[in-house]
Amino acid sequence: MSEYVIDDREMPRFRVNRKAMIAPEVLAEERDLIFDHSWLFVGHETELRKPNDFRTRRVAGRPVIFARDSAGAVRVWINSCPHRGAMLCREPAGNGRFMTCMYHGWSFNNAGRLVSVPDDASYGPGFDRPGLASPAKVDSYRGFVFLSFDPDIVDLPTYLADAKEYLDLVADQSLSGMEVLPGAHEYSVKANWKLLVENSYDGYHATSAHQRYLEMVLAARGAIDPKALGDSRGVDLGNGHGVVAGGPSTGLLFGRPLSPEAEVERDGRLARFREAYGDAWVDRMTGGRNLVIFPNLVVIDLVMGVIIRKIDPVTPDYMEVTAWQLVPPDESADLRRQRLDNFLTFWGPGGLATPDDVEALETCQKSFASARELPWSDISRGMNKPVVSANDELQMRTWWRRWNELMTGEKLPPENHDPIDGVFAGRRTASQMEPTA
Repeated sequence: MSEYVIDDREMPRFRVNRKAMIAPEVLAEERDLIFDHSWLFVGHETELRKPNDFRTRRVAGRPVIFARDSAGAVRVWINSCPHRGAMLCREPAGNGRFMTCMYHGWSFNNAGRLVSVPDDASYGPGFDRPGLASPAKVDSYRGFVFLSFDPDIVDLPTYLADAKEYLDLVADQSLSGMEVLPGAHEYSVKANWKLLVENSYDGYHATSAHQRYLEMVLAARGAIDPKALGDSRGVDLGNGHGVVAGGPSTGLLFGRPLSPEAEVERDGRLARFREAYGDAWVDRMTGGRNLVIFPNLVVIDLVMGVIIRKIDPVTPDYMEVTAWQLVPPDESADLRRQRLDNFLTFWGPGGLATPDDVEALETCQKSFASARELPWSDISRGMNKPVVSANDELQMRTWWRRWNELMTGEKLPPENHDPIDGVFAGRRTASQMEPTA
């Protein structure tokens, strides 16, 4: 039996040992057993708009260069000179055909080949001139680029399992492909990284933690009949991935109303999508979804905006967060302005929601000092229900079972709930071609 998870199907009860949030040895094992053996998000292809564009990132603690080479191919390199280890790219972003190490002047092209070494003759003609190192695997799905440091990991589509379908629902919101806007929210939280994973698709906290925001929306929209909000679901997507999905009326709770002109434009876009994808898929698309791809990628689509969030553990009680906005490139400037205004009002370190979440998670972390007296956190909500809603915690238990399997080797069976049906099971029309990776 695992020391970290109690999964009691008879009561039913699901508990997580708070040691997982505070022990340095747990984070060290997570780096070895989880981050070194998962597919990890690097960036979106549209961040590299032109050949020779590059961005520098940290993935699983490693510095990497996310680049588009001179031929237009997306590449990921370890940001370390194979000579003596200095970082090749120290800027966060740029455009260049060559990367030259400031320490000894070794220079590489953006296809990773060593092209110049000062005083090259001193090494001799038989010297093995190394190129840049790359992660074991790099692949993409619908513009989302992932890497893995494990050469034996399953291919990316297999790893993503049913999460692919929810990435499709996001990516299909433009017939010409979605794009990431320049700039990012970068902030830190004095809490364990797994707390933000849980929070990112925790519907249970919305009315209590985000009361200010919901009061503002109600003031802008007037009273909302709770029945008008429709249903919601929590879904196990396999391989530790999970989602909470809201029905087509999700937008009533998120964001101030659009202008009449923007509503007309939005309705026109949806009409074109219905022609391309069919009614069932678009009805599902117009709902919201909070998706977590194991272990640390979050994609949240609340109608007024799509956020891509990468969560990076630094210490057991400190994480760094980077978030980008994903948008349709073919929307009007006015519709984009209104959606971005709604986006910024809710998310980010200056929004009305993110600071609430940060405060909640940091108070959790402080209280874990009493883990000897209160060793367990409870994540049992909805275990006894045939139909699991977004306010239940199936999606978190799904994540924790996969975490527990990789950390301890204990494989726990999935829960049994009624199949997903209705609007949440909508598919593209048969005539619509499936997306390519």
